[in-house]
Parts: sequence; structure tokens; C-alpha cells
Amino acid sequence: MESSDVILVVEDSDEQYTAVLRAFQKSGVLNPVARCTDGDEALDYLFRAGRFADPAAAPAPAVILLDLNLPGTDGRDVLDRVKADADLRRIPVVVLTTSESPGDIALCYRAGASSYIIKPIRFDDFLKKVRALKEYWFETVALPTNSA
Repeated sequence: MESSDVILVVEDSDEQYTAVLRAFQKSGVLNPVARCTDGDEALDYLFRAGRFADPAAAPAPAVILLDLNLPGTDGRDVLDRVKADADLRRIPVVVLTTSESPGDIALCYRAGASSYIIKPIRFDDFLKKVRALKEYWFETVALPTNSA
């Protein structure tokens, strides 16, 4: 993944979002980050609707980090909508959530999630997971380009 590729973080908690940004910084993730705070905003961003109608306001993300428990349209529904769309389904969706529910894990993989990461409580443990995420998704795999 190029360092100019956008990472879309869909996270309603300011505290969790700040932890993601801190972990990115400590891990050397230099990519621009876009944030949506609920599922409806994420869908507007991805489908370029509402205040995101201008493509410059919503650059296509290379990866989506998706919380499940969101106000309004929840992350499960966002995942379903992304993977049902011919243009968006190519974007890897990494579920990043506190839910340890085997049902949620199975549902997300059935819906097309690329990975499922359970957020640990301790920041040091979270940082380890973000470093592993960075190594795999940002340094190891080849992702499709936004024009592909």
C-alpha cells in the first residue's frame, strides 16, 4: 500500500479513534486517515453521498477499519453494503471491534470481511495488533489500486 493511500476508520468512540491514531503514529503508519463516526456517515463516504458527494471530500480508501457497534447503521450492515457493491467489494474491510462473539466473527467472515481483530483493553497490546496489521496490510499484501 502506498503511503498516500487513504485508510478509512469507522469508529464512533473518540477514545478508540485516538488510540488508533496513536498506534498508527508509533507504528510508522504515514497514510492519510479519514474518519466516519457512524455507519450512515461511512455509507455516505463510500457511496459519495451527502457532504461526501465531491470525490475530493471522500477519496477512495485502500483499506477500511470498521467497528461493529456503531450508532445508526451498525458495522455489520456497513460490511454487507460494501461487499454487495461491485465497485466497493474490492476494498479490504478489517473489522476492528471489542466484540468477541463467535457469532459476530462468523457473520463478518461470511459477509466478506478480510480480517477480524478484537481490540484489546491495554494500549500496549493494541499497539502490537496495529503493528501486525501494518506489517501485513500495508507492507506485505498487494492491494488493488483505486483505478482497478
